[in-house]
Amino acid sequence: MKKIIYLVFLTILVSCSQEPEPIDYGNEACHFCEMTIVNPAFSAQAVSTKGKQYKYDAIECMVNDLLQKDIEMAVLKVADHSRPGSMIDAEKAAFIINDSIKSPMGANLAALKRSEVSPNNESGMVLTWAELNDHFLQKDSVITNY
Repeated sequence: MKKIIYLVFLTILVSCSQEPEPIDYGNEACHFCEMTIVNPAFSAQAVSTKGKQYKYDAIECMVNDLLQKDIEMAVLKVADHSRPGSMIDAEKAAFIINDSIKSPMGANLAALKRSEVSPNNESGMVLTWAELNDHFLQKDSVITNY
């Protein structure tokens, strides 16, 4: 009986983890738009303080979804565009908006490590995480449904 109680407790403890789970590209759907997540250069993910996983096929999906939610997130990760499959902290990323970037949902948006983006970047608009959220709000870019 003690083993069963221990296993139940352990399962509950593990299921509340705030660690992001790997994205299963080609098999998981975006939490916001429900499209299959296929491109590791544009994906994003969030984990709530309660451990709920949110996975997205594009950074713009995560921004739009979070702008509509009142949920405290413990983890916000975005794909490092220069290293597809590698995730970086959204708060430490530089977000580039440029017509030459073809992100899945058409926002022409990608993320890089801030250290890899020069202050005089001529490759497009460069924003921090907070500025990106403001940009989506100011441009009425928030998508409520597809």
